[in-house]
Amino acid sequence: MTDDTTYQALAEALVRVSDTAIMRSFLTDLCTPAELRALSERWHVAKLLQDGQMSYRDINAETGVSTTTIGRVARFLRDEPHGGYRALFEIMETDRD
Repeated sequence: MTDDTTYQALAEALVRVSDTAIMRSFLTDLCTPAELRALSERWHVAKLLQDGQMSYRDINAETGVSTTTIGRVARFLRDEPHGGYRALFEIMETDRD
């Protein structure tokens, strides 16, 4: 696991990027294709869960993401104290208004 200082530095770098093209380039440089796929899948699952219209089985059928991963995303979305998914959804909702 990365030490907290390094993790904080990465978070600070990510917050500074406001251009989608630059962020895509950075993520491509930073992550392997498998890591990008996993991150993208988790974000897609989080959005589907946030909408609340689909069961885990339906999400699995639509996305191919395992029910284990769907359950993990759901746990972090609803139960874990970090609140990262929830915070980003709130920011995106505020930006839409």
